[in-house]
Amino acid sequence: MNTHTGVLQLMLKQKNLILLMLGLVLGILISTGTAVLAEREASAPEAIAMEVLPYEDLRTFTEVFGRIKKDYVEPVPDKKLLEDAIRGMLTGLDPHSSYLDSDQYKELKVGTTGQFGGLGIEVTMENGYVKVVSPIDDTPAQRAGLKAGDLIIRLDEKPVKGMTLTDAVKIMRGKPGSDITLTIVREGEGAPLKITITRDIIKVQSVKSRLLEKDFGYLRISSFQSPTGEALKTAIKKLEKENKSALKGAVLDLRNNPGGVLNAAVSVSDAFLEKGLIVYTEGRIKDSEMKFNASPDDILNGAPIVVLINAGSASASEIVAGALQDHKRAVIMGEKSFGKGSVQTILPTSNGGAVKLTTARYYTPSGRSIQAEGIEPDIKLERVKLEALDAPKFKPVKESDLSHHLSNGNGDKKEGKNKTSEKDKQKELDLKDYALHEALNLLKGVSIIMKK
Repeated sequence: MNTHTGVLQLMLKQKNLILLMLGLVLGILISTGTAVLAEREASAPEAIAMEVLPYEDLRTFTEVFGRIKKDYVEPVPDKKLLEDAIRGMLTGLDPHSSYLDSDQYKELKVGTTGQFGGLGIEVTMENGYVKVVSPIDDTPAQRAGLKAGDLIIRLDEKPVKGMTLTDAVKIMRGKPGSDITLTIVREGEGAPLKITITRDIIKVQSVKSRLLEKDFGYLRISSFQSPTGEALKTAIKKLEKENKSALKGAVLDLRNNPGGVLNAAVSVSDAFLEKGLIVYTEGRIKDSEMKFNASPDDILNGAPIVVLINAGSASASEIVAGALQDHKRAVIMGEKSFGKGSVQTILPTSNGGAVKLTTARYYTPSGRSIQAEGIEPDIKLERVKLEALDAPKFKPVKESDLSHHLSNGNGDKKEGKNKTSEKDKQKELDLKDYALHEALNLLKGVSIIMKK
């Protein structure tokens, strides 16, 4: 609520690596594709100043540990008890700190490449139920109709209430091609809905693009991954080639984008900015303090941008929206964003797992922390749908219908027969997308004013 190629590569070195994370908690995600920010070498254990251990409190811990070992109805392995204790320490801090076992840590490293197994939804926990933060584009979850804000109350026939998020995720994961039925509660629906989804290997194309019409481009970023920054630049060049001239404006669609790699968010922001701060982080330790500045050159040469956001826009999406908003480089349009403004550090452990610990908050260039606040759009839009009116039964009389009307002097130009093309079909879909329709209208208006 997390990318130039080669900027971030997860590598195993002799020294432990700290991986700063921005996206929603990987250990609780179906998609396992969210958000490594950067990597740095961890301090050597002997260099870390250890505070005095609270021996009295630890005595209570050992007493409870002994009671469970001795009196619990079934034997429990020491490893499980200790790992559960670690998980309890971390999950009690905030929703994004957690313990990753070796398998979860491997999934984390694979997830940043944009290919992973699952349903294709970003999730969190709310009031004991699994809440959908956002479905990922072109995944089984999106095709099945899951929406941001849906509460999952049953997995097949198993109630979610009482499960940990990790347990729920394990059930939702599975062999590609197998089915799972989710029972969900959705706002506005009178009864729970049952949705069956076929699991699949998720391959995320983070950047999609097309011309909305002559001179105006559409750029959709579904998540921020290692190749996203370069992919965005390539997409813009492709649009300009198709347009046969520079773009006069672009819509950057970050709706339902759950976040991703910090460097990807920086790269995307930098593509549209010529100078100034993009984002900075602050925490208790020195290593958590980072600043990212824009380099010269704006790939759109100052052409207006409208950024679309909604409640499913989180983390790295909010960094981009906040940076472009603070620099007055773009108009932010839509709904208030998710409000995920904390940074997580991944600390590998000796057993092959890792601790994911919240170590900092990030701030927009003007010093705003959006943690639990979100980005307020410049122009708020309600969730409505546009529909074209049916054509009138009788066409209105025009000058060209009158007998002996004057010609316009431009010569006779007869339009060819209308044929429904793929572009026409796409325009029909765009017409139903109210936010996109409004964004394009705004771009046209700003473009006309800039001409003058």
